[in-house]
Amino acid sequence: MDNLIYSLNATVPVFLVIVAGYLLKRIGWINEGFIKASNKINFTITLPALLIQDLMETDFMQEFDIIYVLYCAVVTSVCFFGTWIVAKAVMKDKTIVGEFVQAAYRSSAAVLGAAFVLNIYGDTGMVPLMIIGAVPLYNIYAVLVLTVECPQKDAVHTKTMATTVKGIVTNPIIISIVIGVFLSIFQVDFPKMLDNTISNFAKMSTPLALLAIGGSFEFGKAVKKAGPAVAATVLKLIGWAAIFLPVAVWLGYRDEKLMALIIMLASPTTPSCYIMAKSMKSEGTLTSSVVVLTTMCSAFTLTAIIFVLRTLGYL
Repeated sequence: MDNLIYSLNATVPVFLVIVAGYLLKRIGWINEGFIKASNKINFTITLPALLIQDLMETDFMQEFDIIYVLYCAVVTSVCFFGTWIVAKAVMKDKTIVGEFVQAAYRSSAAVLGAAFVLNIYGDTGMVPLMIIGAVPLYNIYAVLVLTVECPQKDAVHTKTMATTVKGIVTNPIIISIVIGVFLSIFQVDFPKMLDNTISNFAKMSTPLALLAIGGSFEFGKAVKKAGPAVAATVLKLIGWAAIFLPVAVWLGYRDEKLMALIIMLASPTTPSCYIMAKSMKSEGTLTSSVVVLTTMCSAFTLTAIIFVLRTLGYL
């Protein structure tokens, strides 16, 4: 019961902010201009600030476990490319392949992961190592698939490799990851004033994204994409965890390391997916639907996974 209550405390507030965005749009307090501006601000300022802050606060050298980091990176890569190959082969609506792939593999690992592990173990444990292995790849792969599978590619992208690569390397998310890793490795400390400024922008990222998700959510369009949304939700919360958590147990990962992997594999789709989908010319309806569904369902699926692994003595 404690696990369920904690999970609900972590996920219900997120869902309620989405609901607030939906209601504010319905009563006319926010409009399409606000949503468009929010997405642009998030993509170019607040999300990069959040990534830079997270990576700066990650000690790349302390308790570094290269095998564990590589496992996180390999699993993330398999989830991404596996989803992309299957989606490309079986999905009839090719315009939503990019959204489906991103939403089905990309977790709210940095934010929710640290909170969960801190609550259970008293410190963030192995979450920083998981973040090193997974989060940069989350963002790099998202830029890759959304660029290649952009439904408006004929209008905003040519199909040449050069322009695809250019779009990836000039992406604000990729640039912020490079900056964050550099600052962390060289242990650069900003003056308090600048550090607090970055922190303030970083704190805006998630609530602003959630309001935009709620404001842009349309039940009619969401219902039409219910099938892909449910499939992505099942894959995100259960599918990958069912494959790779047993492998992790077999490899001997326990306690904090295993908990960090649970967060990586089975936490809800991050709201950042919506920011990137909209900013990179995807429609966003499927992404917002998956964010809502995974947020609602994760309290129960995460609790079930934790309960089973604790019962078996692995946590």
